[in-house]
Amino acid sequence: MRAGGNSCDGFACHGSDPARMKKISQLTLDCVHCGLCLPTCPTYRETGNEIASPRGRIYLMRGVVENRIEFSELVLEAMDLCLGCRACETACPSGVRFEDLLETMRAEARGRGLHQGIAKRIEIFVLQKIVPNRRRLRFVVNVLHGLQRFRVLAALRLLLPSRWQRRIDFLPPIAPPRLRAPLATSFVARGKRRARVGYFVGCVLPEFFGSVQRASLHVLAQNGFEVIVPDTQVCCGALHAHSGDLETARELLEQNVRAFRDAQVEYVIVDSAGCGAALRDCENWLCDDGEGSTASPRQRESWSWLAHSIRDISEFLYAQGIEKPSREMRLRVCYDDSCHLFHGQRVVDAPRALLRQIPGLQLVEQEDAAACCGAAGIYNLTHPEMADAVWRRKLASIERANPDVVVTGNPGCLLQFRAGFAQRGLSIRTLHPIEILAEAYSRQE
Repeated sequence: MRAGGNSCDGFACHGSDPARMKKISQLTLDCVHCGLCLPTCPTYRETGNEIASPRGRIYLMRGVVENRIEFSELVLEAMDLCLGCRACETACPSGVRFEDLLETMRAEARGRGLHQGIAKRIEIFVLQKIVPNRRRLRFVVNVLHGLQRFRVLAALRLLLPSRWQRRIDFLPPIAPPRLRAPLATSFVARGKRRARVGYFVGCVLPEFFGSVQRASLHVLAQNGFEVIVPDTQVCCGALHAHSGDLETARELLEQNVRAFRDAQVEYVIVDSAGCGAALRDCENWLCDDGEGSTASPRQRESWSWLAHSIRDISEFLYAQGIEKPSREMRLRVCYDDSCHLFHGQRVVDAPRALLRQIPGLQLVEQEDAAACCGAAGIYNLTHPEMADAVWRRKLASIERANPDVVVTGNPGCLLQFRAGFAQRGLSIRTLHPIEILAEAYSRQE
């Protein structure tokens, strides 16, 4: 693994960005190598391999920036195996910003042209050309809806290798186009108006989880909040940043800053944990562009404004106080902490507190509720074997809790649970916590 053909001088290397390398060099110095992160890391728990741990990955990063280790496919594989769950950040006594390190390292790999496989090229094309473009994404989803409706996907699945069968299995039932129509741009508060807030739509949520969005808007309006939904907002850029495409992530972020600033809102409400964590951490995407220039003061100020305006919907409602539902819902509900809500945004108590306000609802805890479920964005599609191993731990914990419903605040986790329960033949409903709350409100109207 020593640098043979990798001829670098300091931070200068073919395809390398000196600013990124400097950032990695500085951030890795925060690690004191204590190892407290190891037991919390999903990949280390499964493999027992130091390279598959946060500490091991930081050793590799340090070796690359010091030119002691070649930035090879082996190093890249160690980075890509990470789920990015951020459990290590919660456990770290030194405050290591591991996700920032990981995204910067992946951006460096991208700059050096290390991602060359066909699967990676497809991923990059989808993320750059389809996901951020509403019309293209809607067209693709409409095609998938047609294939589902006429059972073409089910027939095609039988002809595909297991890896591609898995991708089809994780596709949720897609609603007809009329039920996926764009949201109105404003919603009036019921009763006395308490605040004017923005609502972040995202890219995938409207197409696959429209029920979550309708529930969020219903609950916000029910509790006296005027909601503005800017039609110029775009994808949050989280998947792009996680894959190392920080340039696209920054472009999307600039559009979202303009959209919500123009809307003149007090807060920006997000009901997707992954989107919320990314937007709250967006200032970490600021970095020299490799040509000596840095972000302007205006850009830094505007990104900071958005980062500090973001609120997860459960966090926001709990802090503001809600109208207590009066109708009973006799359900055993298990709340699962999504990684980017628990570790990324440090929102832990608020969703549970909201659920406890529903009469008749019994909140049952599972063992290690903050452990990753294996979804991690598109990780369960790119690393199915490791995702399955991580999921089996989560599934065993949930089965011991024996709930009627599992609720979680991230769309990727919802997909993981629904597909996993279906494969095991389990009749456990999977919902966003706000869907439960909206159902409780709708019953009393």
